[in-house]
Amino acid sequence: MKTYLVGGAIRDQLLNFPYHEKDWVVVGSSPEEMIKQGYTPVGKDFPVFLHPNTHEEYALARTERKTAPGYKGFTFHTDKSVTLEDDLQRRDLTINAIAKADDGILIDPYRGQQDIIDRCLRHVSSAFSEDPVRVLRVARFAARYHHLGFSIATETITLMQNMVAQGETQHLVAERVWQEMQKALTEQHPEIFFTCLEKCYALSDLLPKTDGILKTLSQLNTTTLINAAKKSGDPLIRFSAFCYSFNLDDIDALCQHLTAPNEYRELAILAKKHDSIYLKPNDWNSEKLNAFFQQCDTLRKPERFQQLLDTWDSMLNKNSEQKESTDTTAHLLAAAEAYNNLDHQALIKQGFKKAELGNAIKQKRKEQVGLWLKTHQEHLRNL
Repeated sequence: MKTYLVGGAIRDQLLNFPYHEKDWVVVGSSPEEMIKQGYTPVGKDFPVFLHPNTHEEYALARTERKTAPGYKGFTFHTDKSVTLEDDLQRRDLTINAIAKADDGILIDPYRGQQDIIDRCLRHVSSAFSEDPVRVLRVARFAARYHHLGFSIATETITLMQNMVAQGETQHLVAERVWQEMQKALTEQHPEIFFTCLEKCYALSDLLPKTDGILKTLSQLNTTTLINAAKKSGDPLIRFSAFCYSFNLDDIDALCQHLTAPNEYRELAILAKKHDSIYLKPNDWNSEKLNAFFQQCDTLRKPERFQQLLDTWDSMLNKNSEQKESTDTTAHLLAAAEAYNNLDHQALIKQGFKKAELGNAIKQKRKEQVGLWLKTHQEHLRNL
């Protein structure tokens, strides 16, 4: 029995890139032997075990065979005859097919180290085309390492295009697409994820096929996402920036199709629906601002309101590079404070009850925002 550190940890060590997880491959063992040595089995599709002390994942070396369309259509073979080279050959990219032995020696049968030097994302073998998830993973790696100069090998792009043409990406389930997209939104250049998928014609397979979305994808413009990524690392803000090119109905359809969490959907819709508030401060009045603050639920969801302002700041301000909030954002925060800062007890002492109290609260909020506007008219004219 021999164990090897494999995959991402080796790749990122060679790139001097931060990593958080270690994956191990075990050669010359069996499930029974692993359990006997104290490892805990956790794999459903193939034997994976947790180390008794470190709790890191140890997988038995395996080969796989395609048996059906999609990313679940595989059977796996593990026994003591499977070599390390057999296991590495089934991996997606050469830079992920490097192993390190206990003595520190690197095993690199598919020239992954050279591709790291050349800054190239290249598939290991034709088996790459059997798993459509790899299209998403390559796009995500392209987004992660774009700032280091990495690009996708021409033959790998061609292979990905062929996979899309053969309908493989149509078998991807929404949850897996969202999982990879959400990870990509945290990378330094998330826009590369989308441009890569568009380049291999996969993006239209992964998003709902409404007329508006298909038209937008045919003229894909990631400028708002690029601007947002420069200023904020928040994936919710970046997702809202990506969605900004779509109309409200398409944003809703997109989020439902991807099974995106509600917090992503809500922020994306707010950013699109109310963008005129940010873009046209000269049109503010107490009626408009009160309706806006109510729909944003600034009182109960101040963090989301701040995310909304940060979204607009990162996408729509004249200098998207600046790290500070704009004057427009500062004024909206101050106006929201006037809206939120209400003394309910004072209204109750005045005798308001039930429905009358609710109407009095609305009226008082409107008055307070109106007063704030009156004292800041000069500043607003200069925005």
